[in-house]
Amino acid sequence: MPDPDDPNIDGPLAQPVTADGDPQTPGPTAPSVSTAVPPQCPTRTRLYRAGKLLEEGFPAEQMSERLAADPAAVVWLDLYDPAQADLGIVTHEFGLHPLAVEDAINAHQRPKVDRYRTHLFANLYAVDASRDPHGLTTGEISMFITPRALITVRKDDFDIDALIARWDLNTDLITADNQISILVYGLLDAVVDGHYQAVEQLDDAIDEVQTNLFRQRTAIDIRRRAYELGADLAALRRVVAPMQEVVGRLMRTDSHLVDAELGPYYQDVHDHTLRTSETVDAASDRVDRIAATQLNEQSAQLNEITKKLAAWAAIIAVPTAVTGFYGQNIPYPGFGHHSGFLASTIVMVVLAGGLFFYLRRNGWL
Repeated sequence: MPDPDDPNIDGPLAQPVTADGDPQTPGPTAPSVSTAVPPQCPTRTRLYRAGKLLEEGFPAEQMSERLAADPAAVVWLDLYDPAQADLGIVTHEFGLHPLAVEDAINAHQRPKVDRYRTHLFANLYAVDASRDPHGLTTGEISMFITPRALITVRKDDFDIDALIARWDLNTDLITADNQISILVYGLLDAVVDGHYQAVEQLDDAIDEVQTNLFRQRTAIDIRRRAYELGADLAALRRVVAPMQEVVGRLMRTDSHLVDAELGPYYQDVHDHTLRTSETVDAASDRVDRIAATQLNEQSAQLNEITKKLAAWAAIIAVPTAVTGFYGQNIPYPGFGHHSGFLASTIVMVVLAGGLFFYLRRNGWL
């Protein structure tokens, strides 16, 4: 990662510069925000130097003082569901572009990476399938990546403690030049792992549906569950598929995030996004096959019922034909005698019984 104090840098993570009329430059950088109004939303802060945690939980309005006191330090600021005024404390301090700030405030942005003169802006979604047994819970996360700060904006709940624990496990990878890169990697890795855990849970649910497909369950239950799983997979695909491009853009050389040491780790995250996307597609195909199999099984059962009804109709037709014949209003052999009644009864029993055993032997009954 290049030195953020180098005045010759002109990249997305360069220090803010003033260029009147340049749409990529939001305006002059304020010298200090130590007197700014504190954010009203919940915040979390951490200060790092060379991979060591120096301080955490300090007021957000004191970030500039700590960064000025230690040029080798970087800061992480997390804002939960902020208003636009809450971001004012960092907008001018780090030269955040107003379009990026607007995307961070407004919900339901697509997963993406935008490159500005002073920073990178990324938007992505964390997924949790454990909180809601009947669907997925998604949490939108925006992050501003600057040379000396990672600013995350969460619009929904996210297990931030698990993310911090993941960061603390990667301290051996941190150098003075890649502190922000490691923080970004930890966040991406946590989000992508959450995607894969969600698709694994949906895959287990699909296994359960497949197991119960040929058991004594109503067709409506199978169709309803298959539809719910299909809807969850479609929602997950909209979150997972763009992550390949998001991670890929962050890995590009012009992002100045990935060096030779961190390259394999970012590549591992990218591979996980590909595997997750492929698993989602495979799970969607399984749901489609379950629905098709259920319809075929239902059609087969209907054909079997129709065949049995036709067999019984054929059996019932025998006594109907005999009684209909003897029910004519004309004299016939045995008319008015017990022998005629006995003969007709024997004929009905013999013919119907013979037809019953014939159809049963051939699998119709």
